[in-house]
Amino acid sequence: MSEEKIKLIKAASIISICGNLILAVLKIVYGVISKSNAVLGDGIDSSSDVLISIVSLLVVGVISKPADAEHPFGHRRAETIAIAFLSFVLFFSGAQLIINTVSKMIDSSAQPNISTALFIVSISSMLGKSLIAFSQHSLGKRVDSKMLMANAKNMMSDILISSSVLVGLILSFFTDLMIIDSIIAILIGLWVIKTAVGIFLEVNNELMDGNTGTEIYRVIFDAVNSVEGAYSPHRARVRRVAGFWDIDFDIHVDPNCSITEAHEIAKKVEAEIKDRIENILDIVIHIEPTGDIDKDESFGLSENLID
Repeated sequence: MSEEKIKLIKAASIISICGNLILAVLKIVYGVISKSNAVLGDGIDSSSDVLISIVSLLVVGVISKPADAEHPFGHRRAETIAIAFLSFVLFFSGAQLIINTVSKMIDSSAQPNISTALFIVSISSMLGKSLIAFSQHSLGKRVDSKMLMANAKNMMSDILISSSVLVGLILSFFTDLMIIDSIIAILIGLWVIKTAVGIFLEVNNELMDGNTGTEIYRVIFDAVNSVEGAYSPHRARVRRVAGFWDIDFDIHVDPNCSITEAHEIAKKVEAEIKDRIENILDIVIHIEPTGDIDKDESFGLSENLID
């Protein structure tokens, strides 16, 4: 991993930590003082965001390590594992918020006290989360970090949460129905759980070495077919490793060509793929003579399987 990418991920993590920490303290303090479950829940969610950013910062030190004998593919998978861990943190944060809110609903003495300060805190939260989301998305896209992009998606969800809290406060203030605050808090908890499940399902595909789309296979096959002497790309397998592509496939060449000529063809194919696809971790090309078809080859994709 380049020094620039490490530096940008660290910068994004620090921005997220500082911003969310300030917002979390404000919302938790005013949520406790006013007995507002929704504002308190929003503060708890921001606290989990602080934890997410701290883990992201720690993971940078791991994924930046070069490959070694024990980890020949490098340490980039640590980012994927961290995202899976963070999805569980989010899930339990949402579940705990729902449980606490229901408990307080039973306690009739725990009625929220709507004040001007709560409105200011909620509006500040929306503005702060918007700035953090923008920074995470722009930096994540720049360095192609799924961890930062996942955090940006989480921040976007938080904007919706803060908006819901603000709407709940307005409704509670004008209708004097304080149960609205608790309903909003429960909805926030459900939204956090939904976000956590979505993040986990997305990252689980990578952990299982899966690939949900076929477009990258089309690009690979087109690259192979553009090289003279390379034929029938098949048994292609592609997996994502923390923003990088690991590609493995077979091609046919003229059985009468020399090993050197076959090697040169493979090198041209590799160069062509790298020109068309960014962030390549590794490409393994297996050479076979034209006409050598193994009917027992039942894994990987061929051109005729993506149409």
